[in-house]
Amino acid sequence: MSHTVGIRRTQKLRTRQALLDAALGLLEHQSLSGLGLREVTRAAGVTPTAFYRHFDDTAALGAALVEEALGSLHGTLRAIVDESRDGDERLERGLELIIRHVSDQPAHFRFIAREQHGGVKAVRDAIAAQLRQFGREVAEVLAEEPESRGWSEEDLLMLGGLHVDHLVITTSALLEAGPDGEREVAEVARRRLRLIALGRRHWLD
Repeated sequence: MSHTVGIRRTQKLRTRQALLDAALGLLEHQSLSGLGLREVTRAAGVTPTAFYRHFDDTAALGAALVEEALGSLHGTLRAIVDESRDGDERLERGLELIIRHVSDQPAHFRFIAREQHGGVKAVRDAIAAQLRQFGREVAEVLAEEPESRGWSEEDLLMLGGLHVDHLVITTSALLEAGPDGEREVAEVARRRLRLIALGRRHWLD
């Protein structure tokens, strides 16, 4: 019996992933607000009824794509923080992580860039929630550094949000530039990070 349950669970996960992959492929050429359920199920090779076993609607599917694109980054960034010796190293490794993820998953990040201000509120909210979480996590790390002595919680959250905004801008630039322009985008990103770091050191002056 347990073997049968395991097979069914595996098949269910495969169907869910097939729907996500199919939607992501279709979203290379259109926005989520224009995506039809039947388009997705046809591309995934499943029935419309099967769709509803996994998602309430295409908005819920879009929110799942947001989680797939950004959710795993939280743990990876936390590992970078725990393993890095100083702030500059953390920033450099964090930038390298973003560059690698954009290179490995360009369709996911094009989806995020398009839908961040798109027409589906549930997806906009999901993206905003992920970015706020990143901002809080960055602020928590920054609060532990000597340069943050005397900073208010509000200002640390502002600084965390500034770093996240910078990564969002960098992601968009990487998508626009493509592999040939990656080095130039990365160098500009590093210079901007240095500028943020300089401003941070003098914020309380």
